[in-house]
Amino acid sequence: MTLKLLAMSAALIGITVTGAVIPGICDEAARAAPVVTAAANQQAAPDFTGITNWFNSKPLHIADLRGKVVLVNFWTYGCVNCVNTLPHVTGLYAKYRDRGLVVVGVHTPEFPFERSAANVQAALKRHGITYPVAQDNESKTWSAYRNQYWPAQYIVDRSGKIVFQHAGEGSYEQIERTVAGLLNADS
Repeated sequence: MTLKLLAMSAALIGITVTGAVIPGICDEAARAAPVVTAAANQQAAPDFTGITNWFNSKPLHIADLRGKVVLVNFWTYGCVNCVNTLPHVTGLYAKYRDRGLVVVGVHTPEFPFERSAANVQAALKRHGITYPVAQDNESKTWSAYRNQYWPAQYIVDRSGKIVFQHAGEGSYEQIERTVAGLLNADS
């Protein structure tokens, strides 16, 4: 056994034991681990940029959504973790859209087959998604948000600031409490 192979084997055993993640090798594991941030620095939400197609909506701009609470949901239909979150996102939209919540799905493909507009449209139909979805084939909006995970949710307050972000599955109650609290703040 070569020294390099021995070192790699030791590293893999260490990763298995500790649950650590190697970027680029274990991205699915990283995406599955929830990351919640209460965005204390409250940066302005970037605009939707480099969008290939818009589904269920005319093109949207974050500035035009001021006065609304916005949930920006980064996802791709080929990601099982993303698909697992969709019932929660569509449920939030159904429950709060009449009170001022806007959900914008940002479909950012991981694999080449996910770039097809027809495939995205079929996924929207399959999952009952009626909120606006931006097709971000070149990952420009993904990059503008400095996003790193599928799925990821960013909650933008009425003034256009990101006040909460979450990566991975879960934290559904916390996401809903944040949305409801922002909608009630000025009601």
